[in-house]
Amino acid sequence: MQTLNGSLRAWFANPRAEILSGIVVALALIPEAIGFSVIAGVDPKVGLYASVVIAIVIAFLGGRPAMISAATAATAVLMGGLVRDHGLQYLLAATVLMGVFQLIAGALRLGRLMRFVSQSVMTGFVNALAILIFLAQLPELLGVPPATYGLVGLGLAIIYLFPLVTKAVPAPLVAIAVLTVLVAAFGLDVRTVAHLGALPSTLPSFALPDVPLTWETLRIIAPVSLTLAAVGLLESLLTAQIVDDMTDTPSDKNRECYGQGAANMASAVFGGMGGCAMIGQSVINVTSGARGRLSTLVAGVFLLALLVLLQDLLAIVPVAALTAVMVMVSINTFSWASVVRLRRNPVPSSVVMLATVATTVATADLAKGVLVGVLLSGVFFAGKVSRLSRVSSTLSPDGRERRYLVEGQVFFASAGTFAEAIDVQEDVDRLVIDVGAAHFWDISAVGALDKVVLKARRHGKAVEVIGLNAASETMVERFGAHRQEGTAAPLH
Repeated sequence: MQTLNGSLRAWFANPRAEILSGIVVALALIPEAIGFSVIAGVDPKVGLYASVVIAIVIAFLGGRPAMISAATAATAVLMGGLVRDHGLQYLLAATVLMGVFQLIAGALRLGRLMRFVSQSVMTGFVNALAILIFLAQLPELLGVPPATYGLVGLGLAIIYLFPLVTKAVPAPLVAIAVLTVLVAAFGLDVRTVAHLGALPSTLPSFALPDVPLTWETLRIIAPVSLTLAAVGLLESLLTAQIVDDMTDTPSDKNRECYGQGAANMASAVFGGMGGCAMIGQSVINVTSGARGRLSTLVAGVFLLALLVLLQDLLAIVPVAALTAVMVMVSINTFSWASVVRLRRNPVPSSVVMLATVATTVATADLAKGVLVGVLLSGVFFAGKVSRLSRVSSTLSPDGRERRYLVEGQVFFASAGTFAEAIDVQEDVDRLVIDVGAAHFWDISAVGALDKVVLKARRHGKAVEVIGLNAASETMVERFGAHRQEGTAAPLH
């Protein structure tokens, strides 16, 4: 009963807010989907159909309520070469395989990998995305009729001031409606949705990709599919974490992997390209009041209704209205507090955040930015932990025995320091290495111990290693070369 109540709350906690938020998102999806279709080298309907199908499927199967998934730039930029060389049908086949890979990721519970993404990387990801969203609006703000600037300004004013009057209706929806009425009433010569490309007028139909089922086809599509799956899951899981933080609610990351896989497979068989979660539209959805699955379903269904039933009305919506909404998203998405904290935060954290932003903006690839951030986080963490290890020593009263005390964590980043701290050429007869306060983590640590022990023996010294804990003892037993020598001193 409790599970049933939780499921119902995920759908019907606040239907009015969910429906209105979904309508706003549907409108915001249109220019994005068309633009991403152009990037991928396919007709606008391919991106629009993808947005419809993915949003509807993920509403039921996704692991993060209120998160919006559709055709995205992150995946579109990876599709152009395949479309150019082999055509749309191979892209659809690659999208099916992309979904299969994501289902496998769910089965392997790869959603757990999110724990390795630091807060600095998350902040850099958010800030970079905010910048990319704003830069994507520049073509609609440069070289356009003067009326466009007035409309964008008015749209932003409505978005930020209307909530002071009432929050009953999402301000972005009000802005889109008011600007559409003004353009229609005064006949303003500005770009509208009709200028973005031909809109589909029929329902998407089911059809399997028309490609030969051969190993050659698999060879062509598999690398693209694997890359699409990885990038799509990365952006989806990061976006899910951001929505978690915005709503102070948890999500099921492994279920999200399954949901993304099923949604992409469904998109392909209905003539759509692959996609993933969209942070911009997810932010619009959440800030408009959505918290459940109904908003995501409404976004997909209403977008389909716009395309098929309300095409004439959709065609007159000014692009300036949608630009104003996306500018608002970029402003609200950017973590302005992170700029203030740059001077207060530890230098490594700030470097990770800035490197993530710089890489993402420079390459327009969120996956590359996050990868750089995660790698830098790992390097800085390893460096920090390595500094927590130390080696001290004492000489016996007769001067013939040197006892070393090793403390802390010995692994690849600190193994070299550990080995260098032990003087195997000192004029003593015996070395005792006490590792009771240390832990050996990997084969690099074991290799460093080997290096010390074997080199000391070559200099004619007896060596005794004492205090190995159970886990370290197991590592040394399996990988320690010095254990293989018959003259090895006993280890305790």
